[in-house]
Amino acid sequence: MVYSVSQLNGEIRQLLEQGFRQISLVGEISNFAAPGSGHWYFTLKDERSQVRCAMFRGANQRAAMRPQNGSQVLVKAKVTLYEPRGDYQLIVEHLEDAGQGLLQQRYEQLKAKLGAEGLFAADRKRPLPEHIRKVGVLTSPTGAAIKDILAVMKRRDPSVEVIIYPTSVQGEAAVAQLQSMAQTAFERNEVDVLLVSRGGGSLEDLWCFNDEGFARLLTTAPMPVISAVGHEIDFTIADFVADMRAPTPSAAAELVTRDQQQQLQRAQALMQRLQQAQLRHIQRLKQQWQFLQTRLQQQHPQRLLQQQSQLADELQARASRALTQQLMRQRQQHTHLVRRLQSVHPEKRLAQYQQQLTILQQRLPQVMARLLRDKKSRQGQLMQSLNLVSPLNTLERGYAIVRKDSGEVVRRADDVASGEPVDVRLADGSFTARRD
Repeated sequence: MVYSVSQLNGEIRQLLEQGFRQISLVGEISNFAAPGSGHWYFTLKDERSQVRCAMFRGANQRAAMRPQNGSQVLVKAKVTLYEPRGDYQLIVEHLEDAGQGLLQQRYEQLKAKLGAEGLFAADRKRPLPEHIRKVGVLTSPTGAAIKDILAVMKRRDPSVEVIIYPTSVQGEAAVAQLQSMAQTAFERNEVDVLLVSRGGGSLEDLWCFNDEGFARLLTTAPMPVISAVGHEIDFTIADFVADMRAPTPSAAAELVTRDQQQQLQRAQALMQRLQQAQLRHIQRLKQQWQFLQTRLQQQHPQRLLQQQSQLADELQARASRALTQQLMRQRQQHTHLVRRLQSVHPEKRLAQYQQQLTILQQRLPQVMARLLRDKKSRQGQLMQSLNLVSPLNTLERGYAIVRKDSGEVVRRADDVASGEPVDVRLADGSFTARRD
């Protein structure tokens, strides 16, 4: 296969981008250029080699520093090929000072390692004691942190005793001193809580608090440990290992002390609650005494005898009223029954029936006469109606009824054979005839 230059550069670019997803490297900046487009172009080199780099505007706006020729930087970039020239180059996505970047890498690696071991787990964190009488402070005796801590504790609660475990908090010797004084504090075990503290600074200034050995030593503390290193935005490995983190040394001092004014107000509130509770208790005792005295009076034999006597009188009165009411009801019932008996007495009913019989006897001839007239009138009407439809009435008008010997009525002449006899019925009699 014969490649064109463009095809070759295109395939090499793909191979580079697929073979190197993202890399981190350290080098010195040279040939830095920042044209009006906002992109950065520079060369990254070391003692023997160099590579061209491009950092486009969207990425360089997030950079923590502006590159300068001669600066040592740590970059994260993708490897690619600039096809028009056939030059391979780096597309830089992140850029920072080399020293700061390496320390940050070491910090992140140690943080991930100790976190995976469970040293940051919440279930191993211990709460602060409820009553704190002695506070140990592992810090520089001349730094600003101890001054802030002592000022806050004196203002809030001067009764809390402070024991300082002096140590360096910056530089190469600081790690060994921190470990030595922390071990001393642990062996003495004379404080209720230990503050590990110093003021703010850069990552290099706070690096002794990111030491792995010091972090592991803090996990063996016999008392709760509060880490108050740097400012609120500063985080060290000691912060994650300690039982509690305070954003500043002053905040740590507030955590281990109670404000005197608040304590006084709380004491006054407790005293007032105690007095109110005592008054309520006395009131309850008075009410109980009065209740018992009342019960005693109610249970006195003379009182019971009086109640029983009064109850007997009431029962007697109730029995008398009930007897009287029952007698009245029986009298009323007797009167009612007598009236009913009188109303249904046979003599009275016999007199009533006799009176009804007399009335009926007087009315009977009239009723019979009227009934007879009605029957006669009805009979006349029926006779008249019957006469209207009677065959005899028809015969009276000159008609005749002709029947055969069988009794069959003859309606047509053809119904009678020649010489056959027939019976002819007229209004006043009948005779026999024969057909010619």
